[in-house]
Amino acid sequence: MRRKIPESETIKLTNRTLMITPEGFEKLKEELNHIWKVERPEVTAKVSWAASLGDRSENADYHYNKKRLRELDRRIRYLRVCLDEFKVVEYHPSQEGKVMFGAWVEIENLQKGIKKKLRIVGYEELIGNSDYISMDSPVAKSLMNKSIGDEVVVKTKIGDMVWRINSIQYQK
Repeated sequence: MRRKIPESETIKLTNRTLMITPEGFEKLKEELNHIWKVERPEVTAKVSWAASLGDRSENADYHYNKKRLRELDRRIRYLRVCLDEFKVVEYHPSQEGKVMFGAWVEIENLQKGIKKKLRIVGYEELIGNSDYISMDSPVAKSLMNKSIGDEVVVKTKIGDMVWRINSIQYQK
């Protein structure tokens, strides 16, 4: 028998910022549309075909595609919730000269001679973008509201790193 866990014992999964860039929002909408109109109908047809063959207990096609259908439905539910909850943050001229959400920031560590160009975005936009960082990351939090030429200290497990802001750009 399963024990019902009282709400006070449940763990809050994340405490992420619910902001997203317009480009990120469009990508999520496209993904939802693709899953709903292309992938899900294909998998549903495969499940129906496999079910029509008879005995399902040893039918690998049936079991695999039923599992895949559950995964797609889970992603559809997640995307629908995200698209409803996310706040799309558009560029505004008042952001110029300051590091804010959606900014491309070039930073440099003079001690180690490292240069990086990063974009500060929401968590859901990180997948597949190696030059994007989450707004909730220590680096992004340190950079927020800073200007070109400012130096920021980022505290990490291996020690503090000092980064200088070389440029700030926004996608307009």
